[in-house]
Amino acid sequence: MKHLIIIGARGFGREIYNSATESIGYGEEFDIRGFLDDKKDALDGKAGYPQILDSVENYAIQEDDVFVCALGDVRYKVKYTKMMLDKGGEFMTLIHKTAYISKNVEIGKGCLILADSRIHCDVKVGNYVTIQPKATIGHDTIIEDWCMIGTLTCCGGVSYIEEGATMHLCSVVSPNKRLGSYSVLGACSFAARNVKSGTVVIGVPAKELIIPKIDRQ
Repeated sequence: MKHLIIIGARGFGREIYNSATESIGYGEEFDIRGFLDDKKDALDGKAGYPQILDSVENYAIQEDDVFVCALGDVRYKVKYTKMMLDKGGEFMTLIHKTAYISKNVEIGKGCLILADSRIHCDVKVGNYVTIQPKATIGHDTIIEDWCMIGTLTCCGGVSYIEEGATMHLCSVVSPNKRLGSYSVLGACSFAARNVKSGTVVIGVPAKELIIPKIDRQ
């Protein structure tokens, strides 16, 4: 029996705990040992959760430990996942029992595939990808490592989501379009064209968000 440890004990961590108890293999292949978080009081007032064991920085890996990272911000997910990998930590993929996964789908390690998400045929999902509840991934889509695919989002068929891209709540990528690496598609936005790497786009159709510089002199 593997012992799952969830990196992050705050709101998203609690969501992942509950999802893990409803995921394939729970109680048969793995149980849940607890959380890692440097905010020791993160669970104060929250009943029914396992304990915070330690911080990621200080935790000593035990026999049969496996990990998932429940941090919503891609930058922190990369940081703390790599920190644990450097210690020799092993990551597992959680797949909720209600997720739909079609034919010829490839899913990497350390992924979170949450409730009622739909992954259609011939899709490739990289490592450490989060696919939130009710997201829909169209046929032949490629999602690279570290991506965050939000709740009620849609990736049209043959779309390409590059490394570390984030799709926020209810956003849509048009078929055959690409989100560049570490780009962000804002909530309720529609990417009708390719999105450049490192940009934040919002709206319908989505346009780059330009934040004006403030002259502090």
